[in-house]
Amino acid sequence: MTTKEQKKPTFLNFYIKSCSLILQSVCFRGYFNGPGVIKTCRKMGIQTVAVHSDVDSSAVHVKMADEAVCVGPAPTGKSYLNMDAIMDAIRSTGAQAVHPGYGFLSENKEFAQRLAAEGVMFVGPDTHAIQAMGDKIQSKLIAKAAGVNTIPGFDGVVKTAEEAVKIAQDIGYPVMIKASAGGGGKGMRIAWNDEETREGFRFSSQEAASSFGDDRLLIEKFIDNPRHIEIQVLADKHGSALWLNERECSIQRRNQKVVEEAPSTFLDPATRRAMGEQAVQLAKAVQYSSAGTVEFLVDSQKNFYFLEMNTRLQVEHPITECITGLDLVQQMIRIAKGYPLQHKQEDIPINGWAIESRVYAEDPYKSFGLPSIGRLSQYQEPLNLSNVRVDSGIQEGSDISIYYDPMISKLVTYGATRAEALAKMEDALDNYVIRGVTHNIPLLREIITHPRFISGDITTNFLPEVYPSGFHGHQLATDSRRELLASAAALYIAAQLRSQRFLCNLRVSTIPQERGKWELCVELGKDRHNVEVTRSGNTYTVEVDAGRVEVSGEWNLASPLLPLTINGTHRMLQCLSREASGEITVQYLGTSFKVRVLSKLAAELDSYMPEKIPEDTSSILRSPMPGTVVAVAVKAGDTVAEGQEICVIEAMKMQNSMTAAKTAKVKSVHCKPGETVGEGDLLVELE
Repeated sequence: MTTKEQKKPTFLNFYIKSCSLILQSVCFRGYFNGPGVIKTCRKMGIQTVAVHSDVDSSAVHVKMADEAVCVGPAPTGKSYLNMDAIMDAIRSTGAQAVHPGYGFLSENKEFAQRLAAEGVMFVGPDTHAIQAMGDKIQSKLIAKAAGVNTIPGFDGVVKTAEEAVKIAQDIGYPVMIKASAGGGGKGMRIAWNDEETREGFRFSSQEAASSFGDDRLLIEKFIDNPRHIEIQVLADKHGSALWLNERECSIQRRNQKVVEEAPSTFLDPATRRAMGEQAVQLAKAVQYSSAGTVEFLVDSQKNFYFLEMNTRLQVEHPITECITGLDLVQQMIRIAKGYPLQHKQEDIPINGWAIESRVYAEDPYKSFGLPSIGRLSQYQEPLNLSNVRVDSGIQEGSDISIYYDPMISKLVTYGATRAEALAKMEDALDNYVIRGVTHNIPLLREIITHPRFISGDITTNFLPEVYPSGFHGHQLATDSRRELLASAAALYIAAQLRSQRFLCNLRVSTIPQERGKWELCVELGKDRHNVEVTRSGNTYTVEVDAGRVEVSGEWNLASPLLPLTINGTHRMLQCLSREASGEITVQYLGTSFKVRVLSKLAAELDSYMPEKIPEDTSSILRSPMPGTVVAVAVKAGDTVAEGQEICVIEAMKMQNSMTAAKTAKVKSVHCKPGETVGEGDLLVELE
């Protein structure tokens, strides 16, 4: 560890307010920009200090920094939002500047003011810009005055649920209820009627208070089926400002971005310029100086409306760096030091196409992604592929906890064309190894390979429109089902043959050594398929479902990745587990499939085994995710109606209402406010 006396900064020492892997849910969290910022600082000859909570003591950004200071226990209010502890860390290390990251205190004017009072440089905009743009009500008024298109709505603060209903009726449904100090999808609800407005007011105000310490709300007209397109701006302290083209961020769940790309397939040069010029007008109106993002909603006629301005580095900034060639962190540092912009507007190019997938520790089969916790038992990023960038703050062995945002990484691919970038993303997702937690790679892969996404026909309603009954993974067609069955059968035989050898010597096996033909039964779901397998070297020929499939590969079963050639097509599979019972879990086309491979005799005997009776879930309520119980609305003996709220679970600062599956009497309550619950924990029993 470098001591303060050993530091030899070029123009400033760099104190990083960031987090590691799993990070916050206030704003967007410190998301892994810690390692990214440190890399840029190293290139610039700047030494770094990382702050961390006690559970993040082994985080990547902590290991990368020249110094590290623990600022408190895991809860964000006691560590990453603890200004006193952070200021003490700055004083003790002699740090001369602070880069605030993506979340936590990155848009907190009080923190910026305290830094200024100590003579410490804040790598971000001045406090007046943070204050002006941090309040959605004030920012909308400023945008109007600056000539920026705005969404019709109520410009004041909504104080009560009934006032919210009246305002919503005046504006006309649907409306968007959102936190005045919000960001990152927190404290936002869409309401289509009076009852949803009342409920939205309650949840939005609670989430806003929890995430931002400010429960003020505003209401505006909800633009149905819009695109979410944002403009990256860069402004210095000398009055110059640039727009660095756009990012398409329409693929969202719960108002949080999932897949982004730059540029947008939708904008023509004239609309792009108009949006860019309005974004610069707004930046100049508040004397903005740093990297910032102006977000717009764009309707089907290319009318665009100001949504908000984020006065910080965005999570998705890498895709802008890919198409412009600019290092935005480096630009922020130069601007904070007082240097003028190095480029003019005509110097800003659009070179190629970049796509970012947000890889989360989430279960995509539950509301398109409810948080998952656990330890990364195996982790391997697809950095062996060209034009792939992975921004992460984790490593093998890292823990995903309930305290911070569940993002694992930002997976970015780049190509000369959009088709090339998409193909590269498909390969990168297939080559990404994540074990120990549930992740959203199945959803990400389905999105980027869906015909609507490929054609550019997307809106913020993409997920509910494409998956109206929820996400259920890759749906196997006849050919892909046959490929999966054949691959599982070949994998089973390869594993059996491998078990015959021990240190290059043959040993006793359940399969005769010279055997070259096998009759098997492969179960997928409730269906059984008779399979015949023959082998020639590393190639297996599989007869299944009246078709023939050839599967070949190196069959390195010790590797987490299983590259195969299936009927001449290259596929990257992952064998997630193999059991002695013949059960194999395979990741194929992004989705995990459980199959069971049995010999012909074993399959015949298996038909005599009794079936396990599934649990009746209509009379019990279990937590769908790990989190904290915020409220319990019932007690034993109460009668509840179907759909009635029973309790509220908060996970990653998002509140989720748990409702009754049927009309019944409450038998017992197994939770209380303030308790921490795990996924699957019993909350309430009904009679």
